[in-house]
Amino acid sequence: MRWRGRRQSSNVEDRRGQRGGGFGGLGGLGGRRVQVGLPRGRRVGGGGGLGIGTIVILLILAWVFGFNPLSLLEGGGSSPQFGPQTGTEQGQTGTPADEGGQFVATVLADTEDTWNRIFSNAGETYREPTLVLFSGSTASACGFANAASGPFYCPADQKVYIDLAFYDELRSRFKAPGDFAEAYVIAHEIGHHVQNLIGILPKVNAARQRVGEEESNLLSIRVELQADCYAGIWANTSERMGVVEDGDIEEALNAAAAVGDDAIQRRTQGYVVPESFNHGTSEQRARWFRRGYQTGSIDSCNTFEVAEP
Repeated sequence: MRWRGRRQSSNVEDRRGQRGGGFGGLGGLGGRRVQVGLPRGRRVGGGGGLGIGTIVILLILAWVFGFNPLSLLEGGGSSPQFGPQTGTEQGQTGTPADEGGQFVATVLADTEDTWNRIFSNAGETYREPTLVLFSGSTASACGFANAASGPFYCPADQKVYIDLAFYDELRSRFKAPGDFAEAYVIAHEIGHHVQNLIGILPKVNAARQRVGEEESNLLSIRVELQADCYAGIWANTSERMGVVEDGDIEEALNAAAAVGDDAIQRRTQGYVVPESFNHGTSEQRARWFRRGYQTGSIDSCNTFEVAEP
């Protein structure tokens, strides 16, 4: 990925080195049949953070303590949190000086360019999110986050949270190395921000209050796959900008597959429980990323209109 010497976003809040605490909040996910587009009068939804690493933690907790991890995902915005939901912790805002921070700021700038263009073409204004870099643990409006919870998006404060130590996990545990794989993680979480802006996440949280556990999981999968498709749209824009190098798209596809529910369950417990899936299989995640990449169109990412995503 050609990222050096390019524009870097200033919408980065660096909390690394600050002293945090608490246990990472495990927020609710879900979805509902909704309109895909850029409707006017958008609402900002509340609710717990949405992240790639959430299912990993749930599976570990289930294995250690012997409970149903899906119970932690019930209730959308009213899902239980560990620790206060103050979200008052602040760090230095601007482009970081270190290489890892600059890489993140460059990828964030690319997502800003992508979604500013798409929203502008639809006659709307894209509200750029803040990306929070932290180390160890930090506070968010969705509760405390720690490194083990993985990257996530918090709708309540419209911020993406990431401990760069997750990239070590991506390379070693998930066997998904490469800078474009790392960039995909950010683009996926930004996809959740887009869902929030266009009103999908508020509808998701409301719908999850009305359905049972099984349907809630199925709708959650549609939310995650749509975020993967939105990440593919970012990859499409990056390729047209000449940023993508040989092997980059394969890195992203490998990363998408590596965080599939089936792949994670095989890795953590040795067997697969399909009825517990809430992020999508490896095949689904890679397929929807590829769809966004190939089409570059938000209209192609409506995971709520297909019978089987």
